[in-house]
Amino acid sequence: MTSAKLDIVAIGDAIVDVIATADDSFLEEHRLPKGGMQLLTAEEADALYAAMGPAREISGGSAANSMAGAAALGLNAAFVGQVADDQLGEIFAHDMLALGVRFETPALEAPPPTGRCLILVTPDGQRTMNTCPAASHELTPAALDPELIRSASITFLEGYLWGPERPRAAMLEAARIAHSAGRSVAFTLSESLCIGDRREGVLGMVESGVVDILFGNEHETRNLTGCGPLDECIEALSPKVRTLVITRGAEGAVAAENGGSVEIRAAPATQVVDTTGAGDLFAAGFLAARLRGRALEACLEAGAIAAAEVISHFGARPEADLRQLVAL
Repeated sequence: MTSAKLDIVAIGDAIVDVIATADDSFLEEHRLPKGGMQLLTAEEADALYAAMGPAREISGGSAANSMAGAAALGLNAAFVGQVADDQLGEIFAHDMLALGVRFETPALEAPPPTGRCLILVTPDGQRTMNTCPAASHELTPAALDPELIRSASITFLEGYLWGPERPRAAMLEAARIAHSAGRSVAFTLSESLCIGDRREGVLGMVESGVVDILFGNEHETRNLTGCGPLDECIEALSPKVRTLVITRGAEGAVAAENGGSVEIRAAPATQVVDTTGAGDLFAAGFLAARLRGRALEACLEAGAIAAAEVISHFGARPEADLRQLVAL
C-alpha cells in the first residue's frame, strides 16, 4: 500500500442549509416532525421557504459538514457531491474551497437545482430538517475520480445519500476502489436508512464487509438492529465492523473495537443553541484523532469536543478554533 496523499475524502449530499428560528406552534401548523428530518419535493420546499421567517444560508450536508470539521482540525480533506450550475451551487462550491476542502465535482445544468435543507431551530436548540435533495441525488459513479479515492486514508460515506440508486452505486464503487488500495471505509447512518425497506439493504451492506468504521446515534442504531438495550445493539453490530461508534447526545458516546468497548461522557457545551451538525462534527473529531494515531477513548473525546463546539451556535460548521480545542 502506497502512502496516502489525502487524509480523508467524503461522498455525500451537496446541500445548502437555510436556517431560521421558529416556535413549536409553527412546527405544529406545518405538520413538521420536531427534531426529525423529512424529504420534500421542490414544490413543498418552495412553500415552506415562503412561510419561514428571516433565514441565513450556509453550505451543509452531513458529510460535507464533517469535511469542514476535518479541515478545521488540520486534515487534508476532499469532498465529492453533486450540485447544479446555479446560485446555490456556486455558494456551496465557494464555501467548501474557502474552508480548505478540495471540491472538484463538475456542476450539472439545472434543473434539478442544487439541493437545500430548510432547518427550523426552536428555542430549546432542537433542529427540524426539511430536505429537498434535488441535484445531490443525481451523483453517479462517473463523477468519481478513482485516483482521488485511492489517495485518501479514509473514504467517508454518508447515509443520507445511500437511498437513491445512482449515488448508492457511486458510494459502493468508491468503497471498492478504497479497499482495493488498502484504505479504510467509514459510513455514517441516517435515520431514514434504518426504517422500512431500506433497513435490510443497509444491514446487508454492513454484513458484506463494505464498512470498516460505522457511525450512528443511539436511535439509529436501535432502529437498524431492532434491538432494545444499547448493549444488545453493540453485540449485534460490533462483530460486523472493525470499529463501531455510537453517539448518545447528552449521555456521551460509546465505541466498540477488538472485542472491547469504551464509553465517555459528553463534553460540556457553553450553551445549546442549535444541535444541527453535532453528529457530523463528532465524526470529524473522531476520525481526525484516529488518523493521528490516538487511542479509542481519545478519539471519542475529540469527537465530543468538536460536537460541543458546533451546538453552541447556529449552523453546522465550526466557528471556534477546533485545532486548539481538540489539541491533536
